[in-house]
Amino acid sequence: FVIREGNQKRIPDLVVFVNGLPLAVIELKNPGDENATIDNAFQQLQTYKAEIPSLFDYNELLVVSDGGNARLGSLTAGMEWFKPWPTIDDDKPVKGKLPLETLIRGAFAKERLLPLVQNFVLFEDDSDSDRVFKILAGYHQFHAAQQAIAATVNASSAAGDQRCGVVWHTQGSGKSFTMLFYAGLVIGSQEMKNPTLVVLTDRNDLDDQLFGQFQRCSEILRQKPVQAESVEHLRELLQVASGGVIFTTVHKFAEESGQFPLLTDRSNVIVMADEAHRSQYGFKARKTKDKATGEDRISYGFARNIRDALPNASFIGFTGTPVELNDKNTKAVFGEYISIYDIQRAVQDQATVPIYYEARVIKLSFEDAAIESIDEDFEEVTENEEVTTQEKLKTKWAALEAMVGDDDRLKVLAKDLVEHFEKRIEAMDGKGMVVCMSRRICVDLYNEIIKLRPEWHSEDDEQGAMKVIMTGSAADGPDWQKHIRTKERRKALATYFKKPSSPFKLVIVRDMWLTGFDCPSAHTMYIDKPMQGHGLMQAIARVNRVFGKKPGGLIVDYLGIGDSLQLALRTYTESGGEGKTTIDLSEAVAALQKHYEQCCDMLHGLDWSAWENGTPSQRATLPQLAQEHILDQDDGKSRWQAHVGKLSQAFALCPVCDYAMEIREGVAFFQIVATMMRKYSSSGKTASQLDLAIRQLVSKAVVTAQNDVIDVFSAAGMERPDVSILSEDFLDEVRALPHKNLAVELLRKLLSDEIKVRNKRNVVQARAFSEMLQTTMNSYHNRAITNQEIIEELINIAHKLKAAADRGEELNLTDDEICFYDALIQNNSAEELMGDDKLKVIATELVNTVRRSVTIDWTLRENARARIRVIVKRILKKFGYPPDLQDAAVRLVLEQAETLSDEWANA
Repeated sequence: FVIREGNQKRIPDLVVFVNGLPLAVIELKNPGDENATIDNAFQQLQTYKAEIPSLFDYNELLVVSDGGNARLGSLTAGMEWFKPWPTIDDDKPVKGKLPLETLIRGAFAKERLLPLVQNFVLFEDDSDSDRVFKILAGYHQFHAAQQAIAATVNASSAAGDQRCGVVWHTQGSGKSFTMLFYAGLVIGSQEMKNPTLVVLTDRNDLDDQLFGQFQRCSEILRQKPVQAESVEHLRELLQVASGGVIFTTVHKFAEESGQFPLLTDRSNVIVMADEAHRSQYGFKARKTKDKATGEDRISYGFARNIRDALPNASFIGFTGTPVELNDKNTKAVFGEYISIYDIQRAVQDQATVPIYYEARVIKLSFEDAAIESIDEDFEEVTENEEVTTQEKLKTKWAALEAMVGDDDRLKVLAKDLVEHFEKRIEAMDGKGMVVCMSRRICVDLYNEIIKLRPEWHSEDDEQGAMKVIMTGSAADGPDWQKHIRTKERRKALATYFKKPSSPFKLVIVRDMWLTGFDCPSAHTMYIDKPMQGHGLMQAIARVNRVFGKKPGGLIVDYLGIGDSLQLALRTYTESGGEGKTTIDLSEAVAALQKHYEQCCDMLHGLDWSAWENGTPSQRATLPQLAQEHILDQDDGKSRWQAHVGKLSQAFALCPVCDYAMEIREGVAFFQIVATMMRKYSSSGKTASQLDLAIRQLVSKAVVTAQNDVIDVFSAAGMERPDVSILSEDFLDEVRALPHKNLAVELLRKLLSDEIKVRNKRNVVQARAFSEMLQTTMNSYHNRAITNQEIIEELINIAHKLKAAADRGEELNLTDDEICFYDALIQNNSAEELMGDDKLKVIATELVNTVRRSVTIDWTLRENARARIRVIVKRILKKFGYPPDLQDAAVRLVLEQAETLSDEWANA
């Protein structure tokens, strides 16, 4: 299927049409080519989006595959969000079939493709980046939402029991989106007769977060969601005959005495409860004191009051952690599991990353068993909850808090935390969270850290590397006031922390941001607070989000929560979940040792000891020698890259451990060799992939005595030439290099850099040479030609580049005019019809007219672009440029004008 757009002619591998609309594009790579990966396939799709954008006007699905892998994603998704589709008829992964076959049969069968496109694509308005993202459901969300709507229709029928069930999707795997897809299905269901959805949360901040998610994706709901401000407002919202998506907290269903009043008796009301395992949803009665009279009274769990208020409603629960086997209340309200997506599947699908655990416990001056004596209920106490609950725990909590917050202990904690975190971000840039036991400890720990790193502090919310996030009041002391912010300022700081590039690297919290807070770049959590059960599981999941090439999150335990983690794991497995909640860091250390030894084995026979104790010149030549040694081995390059990639990931997880400190110089050497191989190959790796885990470590380890980073030219002992004045003497030097692989990479690098420079001016010329270089390098990597032949071909391209630079002088055109001339002659028929002289005249007038018309921001304003487009069309029409070729020419001329616009506007 050939697509022509502008001067581009592209042939995507597969285009899937439904009723004439191109709904999907599939890019396939040769499984036998080590350089043909799904990353290359993804980059190819990005090229298509830029060069033949009309193909994607109706696009819903993109697929990339290299034979061994197959991934499905949306039009706006980054590579990390292209996910496998391992199921066909149900939600059980299929074994024994090729991933691509399973994906095609699972997602592209008519009975699944049409519902997928109709009900499982949504758009999210991201105000932070001012972009709209297209979200495509994962297979677990697709199956769960369909199973849930079937259960809902059944439960809400006359014969149903109003219990739709529980959806357990592990934290970080997109539970909020699952709820959105389900809500869209329920609203569109004919059987449900335009229902009202009541979305319940048990915390105000969670209500705001989930409401914000629904609000940003409201198109799938066909209406705007509304937050109930009070019980009266909730009653008012429920008076409608049908429809509505209403958010409320369970606390609005608190009643001092007696039966909770009826809000509506309609049966087409669905209560969607987030984190449905919480104790607040129970029916259990308890005896409390009446605040006014002091007398005992009986009060009931919120679920009883919700049932009284909505007697004919049906209930469905969503949770990121399992319901305990002995939790009869949750099952009584919601029913049994509908769908389970556990940690093991989420990590296998790369929907989340694994969480590692490191114990760095700082001993207390009392028996550790005292931690266990705190009532289980303490985990539910937050800054926003009732004072009476806090009073109940005051004695035990205060005693432990005093010991945990001891001044001498906090000094030790601050020193260890700072040193640990600095090594973490040296190996893998990202964000960290510190969880403390009280607001006092948050502030005191902040002060201790600032003594060690004063540059981390700033009074300005948009400056400084560290902040405390907590609530407070005017009654709090002056030392606390600088950390107490309004809700709007806390929200702004949350947005700022989520930006990977912001200097805000470390946040100290008591219990804010521990549930529902999504910061993908966060990779380390330091816990110095007793935690257990669901609260612990929710908190540690803050570091399990997918982000770029992040290999995993790390939990650092300063207080001794290991037993609580084991208990959580027991609950998890007893509930039917598979996979470990956390992985001991010793496993990462073992993997580090394994991959380091594999790299050493590949260098057997090469003495690389000079990397640590040799002279600068010896260090400078070692990467070159290592490359030659590796490339001489069978499949050496791909094996080396695989080993070093895994080594880098393991190192990033445990850069502070003793073994990592011992081998860091060796790791740096292996990384620079791998980086140089990627840098001088045509593998299509992106800049972020070249520097996965050892960003600063490598930069420190690969400098010469003159502080110059080693590159292919210094490794070859040659000066870097200017390609525009390439001499035959230099080319003869290249031909004579003893290391032919290095000669190839030297020339490829030289040509590639020059093409990038050309691309900043002459778009057409740069693309032509880029394709020429790519074709030649493909032949090299496929071993279709010898090293000497590839060197001659590259030298030939260099000659052509040099000749192209002189074309303007030959044609009597300026540098700018030759750029537009090349755009006009892209169509061979135009050149034949009009002749060379006339096209040169058009090119000259285009430069003169367009240059006068552009402004600094013209590319950003559609009305300015439209004006330039009209100018170009008039000039082409004036000189008789073929009408059927004008649209393509206009697009290419505009693209060329954009390339030169900054230079022109600032001239």
